[in-house]
Amino acid sequence: MSDPVRLNPVPDAPAEPRLPRNVEAEAALLGALMIDNRIAEDVQMTLGSQHFYEPLHGRIYDAILKLVDRNMVANPVTLKPLLESDPALRELGGPGYLAQLTGSGAAVIGARDFARQIYDLALLRELVGVGRELVDKALDTSEAIDPKGQIEEAEVALYKVAEQGGETGGVKTFAQATRLAVDMAEKALNSGGHVSGTTTGLDGLNTKTGGLHNSDLIIVAGRPGMGKSSLATNIAYNAARRWVRDMADGIEPAKSIGAPVAIFNLEMSADQLATRILAEQSGISGEKLRMGRINHSEFQDLVRASRELQDLPLYIDDSAGLTIAALRTRARRLKRRHDIGLIVVDYLQLLQGSGKANDNRVNEISEISRGLKTLAKELNVPVIALSQLSRAVESREDKRPQLSDLRESGSIEQDADMVWFLYRDDYYEMNKEPDINQDPAAYTAWREKMDRISGIAELIVAKQRHGATGKVRLRFESQITRFTDLADDAFGDHD
Repeated sequence: MSDPVRLNPVPDAPAEPRLPRNVEAEAALLGALMIDNRIAEDVQMTLGSQHFYEPLHGRIYDAILKLVDRNMVANPVTLKPLLESDPALRELGGPGYLAQLTGSGAAVIGARDFARQIYDLALLRELVGVGRELVDKALDTSEAIDPKGQIEEAEVALYKVAEQGGETGGVKTFAQATRLAVDMAEKALNSGGHVSGTTTGLDGLNTKTGGLHNSDLIIVAGRPGMGKSSLATNIAYNAARRWVRDMADGIEPAKSIGAPVAIFNLEMSADQLATRILAEQSGISGEKLRMGRINHSEFQDLVRASRELQDLPLYIDDSAGLTIAALRTRARRLKRRHDIGLIVVDYLQLLQGSGKANDNRVNEISEISRGLKTLAKELNVPVIALSQLSRAVESREDKRPQLSDLRESGSIEQDADMVWFLYRDDYYEMNKEPDINQDPAAYTAWREKMDRISGIAELIVAKQRHGATGKVRLRFESQITRFTDLADDAFGDHD
């Protein structure tokens, strides 16, 4: 190949360090593309015109892809009409420069390596840009001083640069897709036969759903008092505990059905949530813990439980008033630092939108639910989001929630991959206690019903993209806020 013509991009300021680039590699790649158009099929999935340092090279690359997309041959002759009026090309001798780029067929051999290097150098330039902007903003005190806001903005920018190299989406060959399916089946087999995602720790629920799947948004909805927060906390604990156990057993992280967990609790403080988990694991009621009404033996159980929880990969963010954008920033940070594999948000209605919904709460909730679904896909983890239901449920004779109860709340149902409703008959029946003196028979019938339904919860899987809907019955121990499988119903119903 003849000596490449020296291009003259806008010169850097004398004090500025030289930006990472390889203009010769860009020229060689363009020449290779014009010699063998089939190379475009390989490089265009990751390389865009914005990745070229020399703007003219980016425009030539776009023109080549345009012709290839039309099933036309892209060479110096066919590219001439598209680029002959380009002033930068005219400065370099016009279409003759295109012919000069094809001067060496040897460039075809290393074309893919050139593309990779051009892409990597573009990422480095973006990183330099983020660093410069961070420095400029930190030095500028003419506007409102908001260092925390600047840190969040910088993290978002850095995450965008980091994620550009990822190829979690895009086109996969059937062989790649098959491999993923086999890996998922192997994971389910190793778990005991029914969990291909992250475990919930509840056999009946695992059987119904196959666990929690990456990139899924799971909505857990119900009226206040049903135990939504308790269920989400139980699942978070179970997933984190299984992760610790699998790591201790030498299981590869990719084959574990556990996961490090991030909990964004906008309703309770971190210490309140920790008290709830301690109550669940020590068997001591949260009320007794808060009031200090425990004996020496119970205190020993508490100490034992706290020691077991110390190494649990469970991360709690109890910041109040988070926007969906701030939550996504914090989740990315936790993913980067701790490789979290499950996110719990308690609860959705306490998040704030971007403020662009024109004071329309339904639109704001829609923005939040879409943001949570985007987060699940972006980080490739399941996201459990708790949601309150309207009082409309209370006006029905049968107070079991239905999907229609979500439809007034924006696009939650549409964005969710799974929708679970929690329902406890004993919660409502408790308020119907008859006066034993006025109607002993009615009181006896009520007492018998309470004995039959007390502590039993229904988890209604009302929507599931991956499988059937149905009900899973669970045991709920309200004193220690713990959900467990019913002994006689460990695998739920399958209707």
